[in-house]
Formats: sequence, structure tokens, C-alpha cells
Amino acid sequence: MLFYTWQETAAMLLAALMIDWLLGDPRWPTHPVIRIGQWIGWAEARLRSSMDGKAVPTALRVRMHGVVLTASTLLLAFAVMWLLLLLANLIHPWLGYAVNTWFIASTIAVKGLKDAALQVYRPLCEGRLDEARKYTGYIVGRDTSKLEEPELTRAAVETVAENTVDAVVSPLLYAFLGAAPLAMLYRAANTLDSMVGYKNDRYLYFGWASARWDDVMNWLPARLTGCLLIMMAALQKGCSAARSFRAVRQFAGLHPSPNSGIPESAVAGALGIELGGVNVYHGRTSERARMGWPLRERSRDDIIAAVRLLYGVSVLIAGGLVCALCWIWL
Repeated sequence: MLFYTWQETAAMLLAALMIDWLLGDPRWPTHPVIRIGQWIGWAEARLRSSMDGKAVPTALRVRMHGVVLTASTLLLAFAVMWLLLLLANLIHPWLGYAVNTWFIASTIAVKGLKDAALQVYRPLCEGRLDEARKYTGYIVGRDTSKLEEPELTRAAVETVAENTVDAVVSPLLYAFLGAAPLAMLYRAANTLDSMVGYKNDRYLYFGWASARWDDVMNWLPARLTGCLLIMMAALQKGCSAARSFRAVRQFAGLHPSPNSGIPESAVAGALGIELGGVNVYHGRTSERARMGWPLRERSRDDIIAAVRLLYGVSVLIAGGLVCALCWIWL
């Protein structure tokens, strides 16, 4: 049996959130995202080798090979997870619950995102800028070698804000709709985007399908996240829900992504800081749309405030699940 009642699903989502809060990303067995990434790397190499020849491949041909990569990765992630869950349920329904819960937890990264942000925050507190730059480079694609504290803070806050969608709301929403198989399909889509969804010479056409599919899957979760962040801004000391709401309305559409501007502008407005600005990628300067109003200079404490908003969103979701279950059981 692979169909769960919404009460069973809600209970498993709640358990998955608690597992992530306590344990974070699983180290053993190997994290599913690592396996998905290995498949993407292997499949990309095979697909590109199939295009090698005397004739330069057309943009359409490259794009179609990218479609094959996207479709095969999504189907494989879903099918493997579905078969694992089917096998577990055939052995015993409670094993099915456990497997489903564990793999849903592996698609969430609240604790992992917090830990990554704190790796930037702690060196900043101790004045170790080189170390802070190194760890910031782990979570963003921009050049961090010359960044000072305000820009390192911006990078960390933007990462936490944007990934509140990718690491919390999206996987939980898809897990609610289709258990671990659909949550893993989402995680595969997100991994595809992070590996090949770039607008550069190598991936402009090849990564087109991966980038567009990630945009589609994050469209609704991004907007739900915006609402949750505004709600949290009303509950968190030093934040402004009204300003967060106005920032989303005014700035979200300026972002090049149809989704990322929503959580980034919501966090910027809530904290009263400006996100976006000048980034450097491989020696090339890029001007990113500015989100929010610079009511004060950014500081390392904004990283902690963003992490609190992240955890607040996950707590709001958990609270909603608890309330729904209590309403039914009582």
C-alpha cells in the first residue's frame, strides 16, 4: 500500500521535521542527493559524448538532450523511491511508515541550512574574515575572496532566505501530496537546477529544461513561503510584517528568478535591510536586483535573524500539522 490518509501523511511529515531538527542531513547511508548528483554527472557526460562529432550540435539538439537528462533524472528518482517504499510496505506497513518518514526527512534541510549559515557567522564574530569568506564560498557561486562583513552577511542571508523554499516548504508540500517519491522527485529537480541550470555558455541550452522545471515546481511553494515569512515577521522581535509584505509587492518581481525574489524580499523587508546588489562571478561583475530598503547597515546578527525566520517557518508548518491532527483525534 503506497497511498496514505492525510492524517498518516501529516504524522509522518511532523516526524520527518523532528528528525531533521535533531539530526540534520543523514550521513549514512549516503545522502540521496549525493547519489542523484552522481547520476546527473554520469548522464550529462554520456549525453554530451553522444553529441560529439564533426558537426556542431544545434541549439535545439542540445536542448533536447537536456530534456532527456531532466526527464530521466526525475523518473529515476521517483521510481527508485517508489520501489523502496513498495518493498518496505510489503514487508510490514510500519516499516513503510519508517522508510517514508526517513526519506522525507532526507529531503528537508532546516538544520543543514542553519549549520551552513553559522559557519559564516561564527568566524565573523571572531574577526576571521578569511575563514568566513571560505565558508561563504561553499554556499554561493559568487567570488567571495574580497568580500567584507556586510557582503558576507548578504550572501548568507540571501542563501537562507532562498533556501527556505528549497529546503523546507517545497519538499514538505510535495511529500504531503505524494509521500517520499514525490518529495524525492522534487529534490532531484532542485539538484538538476543547482548543477546544470545556469545561463552560461555550457548550460544555456543544455540546462534549459532543468531550470524551467525547477521554476515550475517552486512556483506555489515560493508564494506559500512568502506568506509564512510575513507571518513569522509579525511574531519575531525586531522584524516588521508590514514592511515584509510591502517589500514582496515592490521588489519580488525584479528578481531574475520568478520565485527567489519572494523569500529574499520578504526577509529583506522583515529585517529592514537591503539584499541584492553587485556580485562577481569568475571575474565578471553582475548587478542583481536590490530587495528591501537599507534602513541600516547589514551586520552578522542578520544571519541569526534569518535563521530564526527559517526555523519559525518550519515551526509554523509543524504547528499546523499538530493542530490538524489534534482536531481530528479530539
